[in-house]
Amino acid sequence: MTHKQNNQQAYAPTDSSVWQGRIDSEDGQAGMRFHQKVNLLHHVSQIAEQQQSGVALLGFACDEGVKRNKGRVGAAHAPDQIRKALANTAWHHDCSNHASHLVDVGNVYCSDSDLVSSQKHLATHVETALNHSNKVIVLGGGHEIAWGTFQGLAQHFQHTGIRKPKIGIINFDAHFDLRAYSTDDKKYPTSSGTPFNQIANHCQQLGWDFNYACLGVSRASNTQALFSMAEQLGVFYIEDHQLTTQHLAERIEELAEFISDVDYLYLTIDIDVFSACTAPGVSAPAARGVPYEVIDALLQPIFNATDELGQAKLLVADLAEFNPKYDVDNQTAKVAARLTWDISRAMFQHNES
Repeated sequence: MTHKQNNQQAYAPTDSSVWQGRIDSEDGQAGMRFHQKVNLLHHVSQIAEQQQSGVALLGFACDEGVKRNKGRVGAAHAPDQIRKALANTAWHHDCSNHASHLVDVGNVYCSDSDLVSSQKHLATHVETALNHSNKVIVLGGGHEIAWGTFQGLAQHFQHTGIRKPKIGIINFDAHFDLRAYSTDDKKYPTSSGTPFNQIANHCQQLGWDFNYACLGVSRASNTQALFSMAEQLGVFYIEDHQLTTQHLAERIEELAEFISDVDYLYLTIDIDVFSACTAPGVSAPAARGVPYEVIDALLQPIFNATDELGQAKLLVADLAEFNPKYDVDNQTAKVAARLTWDISRAMFQHNES
């Protein structure tokens, strides 16, 4: 699908043809699917006109960071493929509840290899949605998405006057993505391998704590330098071989402890955390990976986490590194769509309660 992009903002609304699926008219409201409930906006600024809280879907059609990180490009085409796989999934929310409002605010693109600008545009979109009481799910794109998403979350807190938010970043990923980069972005440019180092530096500049958990790390895929950086920054991490059903209760307890020490959560899932047999269509396929059922179990304490007032801690989530170019029978698209379905369901349930 070719979009007419605004060259200045590198943005385009989602084509309505992406959201197609089965219609069970005989079942009425109880037979609804996602494609029947999504409200397509021409621009994120229209969220202000909705006067409803809910969940905003946003695409980040970019893999410039993957290219810079010497990975397999193709993730820029992922957002609409995830939407297509999500479109026909069942809708299980209170249709009369305004808190179950689902909006699609289109795609941010990376034009002329200008990664920094595209991440800034992504941040603005994320902030706008959060400022109008919407939880946000961003569909990537490479893992450079994380730097844009976090900037948007940070700008939201600055907009609302929260001076030192305790944000917990939970990344399901085979890689730390803590690579070094140069401040001039030339000798060692930022990429899909640098976002959490960028976030750590940003937190230091703002005087915020850097609370980063990376679950599913492959020691075979991360150098000693990256493990040293993780130790230096106080990263809580669990390696892929430690994420098994036999040790699941222990892992859940450790994650719950991390969650209890923060007030807000940003969830980011790199699809390459799964084995290549589960998710073949990724930029960097994993030989081992983490079983889907283990990831699913670890997502539950994230979804269920609330603060003292009963408000959900999870504000924003994104998916990264799905690469349709290498997918097999839409298998990875379906994995990404199911994760999106699970995340949105958790967000809606908190809004409805």
